[in-house]
Amino acid sequence: MLVQGWMTTDVISVEEESSMMKASIIMKEKKIRCLPVVNAKDELVGIVSDRDLRDAAPSKATTLDVYELNYLLSSIKIKDLMTTNLVYVRPDETVEFAAILMLENKISSLPVINDKGALVGIITQTDIFKVLINIAGVYTGGIQFAFSLEDRPGSLREAANVIRSYGGRIVSILSTREMAEAGRRNVYIRSSPLPDDQLRILVKELEKKFVMLYTSEDLLDEVENRRVRVP
Repeated sequence: MLVQGWMTTDVISVEEESSMMKASIIMKEKKIRCLPVVNAKDELVGIVSDRDLRDAAPSKATTLDVYELNYLLSSIKIKDLMTTNLVYVRPDETVEFAAILMLENKISSLPVINDKGALVGIITQTDIFKVLINIAGVYTGGIQFAFSLEDRPGSLREAANVIRSYGGRIVSILSTREMAEAGRRNVYIRSSPLPDDQLRILVKELEKKFVMLYTSEDLLDEVENRRVRVP
């Protein structure tokens, strides 16, 4: 999946000549933690975070009165605070690559720029989560069967066919060799829900024929029960 399919294109940005006060107001109103910074040509030139603003803000112990304080905040330019050592991603690069950039750089979002250096979007950790949920098909299939299968042609199909024989509709199949034993691969097959008695029989047959890592059922009704309540 490409970044261009998941990024936000309605990007909130700030110009490099804008004041620190303006950036602070935008972040508070929009409830965001960072702002891409662009020049007059709409080219990405930096990024400023709420931490940058906090570090530059006068101490609470300052003796400045409110007028002097407002003047100071208005006079400090974003170009003097922003980070110019940018990590970015392009629209035609994959979401997986964007995730690696975020992980390796310990950041929660990436500006998206085109070949001309213009800001065209932003992709965040939340967008990455949406991709993961979409690929896994969690909303349409509540049962995940995890296997350690022989790394040979046909092994995955054999496991999937057993699930299908019990009426399970295959929603997604994910596979990795990175955490598997030598000569094997870990496979995660997500299926549509099945009646409890039918599921128990299916699991017993799968355990006889394959090396099972686990079977897990996601109860989506619990999402609402565990939702954060804002007072």
